[in-house]
Amino acid sequence: MKHTAYFGDATYTFALTDDMILELENKTGLGIAGFYLRMSRAEWSFEHMVELIRLGLIGGGTSPAVAQRLVDTYAKNRVIDETFPLAFDIIDARWTGKPEEVAA
Repeated sequence: MKHTAYFGDATYTFALTDDMILELENKTGLGIAGFYLRMSRAEWSFEHMVELIRLGLIGGGTSPAVAQRLVDTYAKNRVIDETFPLAFDIIDARWTGKPEEVAA
C-alpha cells in the first residue's frame, strides 16, 4: 500500500496510513471514499491534491517539516499535469493495494 516515486529532488516513499487518512479527511472535510471518487472523476481541488501528497510523504516516513518544504517547492506553482498523476498514484495505492513501484 505504498507508492515509491521520484518527486522533485529524490525518490520518496508515499503511504496513506490510517492516521494520514484521518488527517486527510479532517483537513478536506471528505471521507476517504468521497475523496477517492473525486480524484478519479477529476473533481478535486488543487489544495486537496497538494495535501494528499504532503500526507503521503509523512505516512511514507518523511518528517512533516521536510514534507511541507517538498510540496511548497515541487507541488505548488508547477504544471498540474506533472503533479496530479503522483497524487492519484498515492491514493490509488491505498485504495487498490497495487504493488509498490518506482515511477520516473
